[in-house]
Amino acid sequence: MTKVLTDARSIRIKGRSFLAVMLSPDLPFDDWLARLDDLAARSAGFFLGRPVVLDLTDLQIDRPQLKELIAELAKRNVSIMGIEGARPSILGSGMPPALKGGRSASDIEVQANEPADSAVKPAVAEIRPATTQSIVIREPVRSGQSVIFPEGDVTIVGSVASGAEVIAGGSVHIYGALRGRAMAGSIGNASARIFCRKLEAELVAIDGVYKMAEDMAANLRGQAVQLWLEDDAIMAEKLT
Repeated sequence: MTKVLTDARSIRIKGRSFLAVMLSPDLPFDDWLARLDDLAARSAGFFLGRPVVLDLTDLQIDRPQLKELIAELAKRNVSIMGIEGARPSILGSGMPPALKGGRSASDIEVQANEPADSAVKPAVAEIRPATTQSIVIREPVRSGQSVIFPEGDVTIVGSVASGAEVIAGGSVHIYGALRGRAMAGSIGNASARIFCRKLEAELVAIDGVYKMAEDMAANLRGQAVQLWLEDDAIMAEKLT
């Protein structure tokens, strides 16, 4: 007799990937939480409803400190979906699960002429995605909407309203006013850039380094601008 292994009572399990925000705290936690509060205050709703992973790699803390940190984040409505890089000894019941194998960047191809001696570090190491992908959104991004594309570049043929956001694994191109948030290089691409026809942004970020509206030069407001990352600082210049 042949037994049917699927019926109406079967449980369907599927795999699905999501783009999560990675928070990498540092000591002392009080100072780090103060900086987090500053970001949240100046960009309302940044963490609201967003999956967050806590990266504890190389952070020497014990279990009570971790519990206190998670509790402080919960007070700020930051829900931790998982913890990466933590020693097993500091994890326990009631805590978010341990995660590993997260991919912080697209697949890369290594230059064939890199030095064979691992002790020799090249002056400039070029890392390029094996494939380049992009999407084009042919309408404005309205307040409350999010465009998230970790696989590559995002082009918006229109404006990005205040309260809206665009998150790209590559560069962000906006052929209109940028009034909301734009985050390029979201999965570890420091060479990503942000281009917009009119800069009025609430927040811009490249590879995790962010700049708020009040931190931007006044002479760039309302101008066509490109932004890029240089020595862990966001640089900007007018487009001609």
